[in-house]
Amino acid sequence: MQTDIDPRSLIGRKAFDRNGTKIGTIDEVYLDDATGVPEWAAVRTGLFSRDAFVPLEPSELVGDTLRVPFERSLIKDAPDFGVGRHLSPEQELQLYHHYGLDVSLPSDFTFNGDFGHLAKGEKGEE
Repeated sequence: MQTDIDPRSLIGRKAFDRNGTKIGTIDEVYLDDATGVPEWAAVRTGLFSRDAFVPLEPSELVGDTLRVPFERSLIKDAPDFGVGRHLSPEQELQLYHHYGLDVSLPSDFTFNGDFGHLAKGEKGEE
């Protein structure tokens, strides 16, 4: 996905799975602590449903929507960590494993104890 996009601009966009089936609406965006790059999106899967975390790296912005390259059923079965809180390293690793994504780290990576945090909203709330 494009890495220079303002993460706040993703909030409110519709998200679709690999087959074009609607997943839901993006509620929150989580940034990588080391780079500040948008890494995960929390997508509200229905009116009374929970948010599901989807990875932004293999996803694509297509017009005003986010296309996630996974089946809706896999997305809905993603681990549920709640939203509005920082993702722990263990939670993020669980998400990477759930989606079958590579979790190898660059050789120059320095672990600072955290991975994903919420993007600040327009009013500065976290």
